[in-house]
Amino acid sequence: MEIKTITTNRKAYHNYFVQDSIEAGIALTGTEIKSIRDGKVNLADAYIRPEKGELWLMNAHIARYEASSYMSHEPLRPRKLLLHHKEINSLASKVAEKGLTLVPIKLNLKNGLAKVDIALAKGKKLYDKRETLLRHETEREMERATKRRQTKGAARI
Repeated sequence: MEIKTITTNRKAYHNYFVQDSIEAGIALTGTEIKSIRDGKVNLADAYIRPEKGELWLMNAHIARYEASSYMSHEPLRPRKLLLHHKEINSLASKVAEKGLTLVPIKLNLKNGLAKVDIALAKGKKLYDKRETLLRHETEREMERATKRRQTKGAARI
């Protein structure tokens, strides 16, 4: 089974506390899958909306395929996500009752089929974002310091 990651939504990890994730298929047109294979996808502002017993991927930008005609797909059109009804109902109920949102995390090609990993997420406050940035910076500084020590010790030998 060959899995190729096309894009990840790093902005989602910055803006949300990501909880459970699930893999879903996407209903696409021919030019959309060709554009995805070229890697021309942006999930930064994308979100998922439950409507009438279905899940829709909204605001995901899939660029027009260059080799197609002028009748190509609309880059920001809503795309239907393919899941079982039980999964859709459980996700929709969690979104409705707990104040969570559904966010696309990653877009993969799995055996030639486009799959999107969607996650239940809770929005971060501004102070939470600052706290995570501070934590990442301190971790980076600690890694740099240990690397410097290791290289100095290796040079003496």
